[in-house]
Amino acid sequence: MNKVIIVDENDRIVKFENKERAHKGNGMLHRAILVMVFNKKEILLAKRSKYKKLWPLFWDGSCASHPLPNETYLQCAKRRLKEELGIKCKLLKYLFKFKYKAKYKNIGTEKEICKVFICNYNGNIQPNKKEVSEIKWESINKLKNHIKKNSNKYTPWFKIAFTYLKTQSAPSTTLGL
Repeated sequence: MNKVIIVDENDRIVKFENKERAHKGNGMLHRAILVMVFNKKEILLAKRSKYKKLWPLFWDGSCASHPLPNETYLQCAKRRLKEELGIKCKLLKYLFKFKYKAKYKNIGTEKEICKVFICNYNGNIQPNKKEVSEIKWESINKLKNHIKKNSNKYTPWFKIAFTYLKTQSAPSTTLGL
């Protein structure tokens, strides 16, 4: 059974909980990751699979998931990049973390402390169709416009992370923002 790491407001482990139960009702605060893969000029976006219970067929960052009880945020990011996209990034850079809560219809709630990582990658991508229905490389400027016009087609956590990236100067040389 898939478990997530339930944490307190300071990101200290409280317990491990069934993933389904952690997302019911108002949700339980748990750990999550978001990875954004970049090439020289673009970000890799992944459309979530139709099999996802929450936000199916929404555009997301390159990879998003929950650490397992026995792994760190970074270990999870590396594992899920490989499982979802067939990508093995040599260097994942941690950028920031944020806390948010978002309800999806009457189906469930994400209530997460999400750590965001980036990496540069120019190799082959092999999306796992159970996880990802579609991928595309998008320029930052084009993505800004798409999100502005079609905000309801993107996951809430990706919009939060992307807004943060747009307002920060630190990663701009890497990301071309």
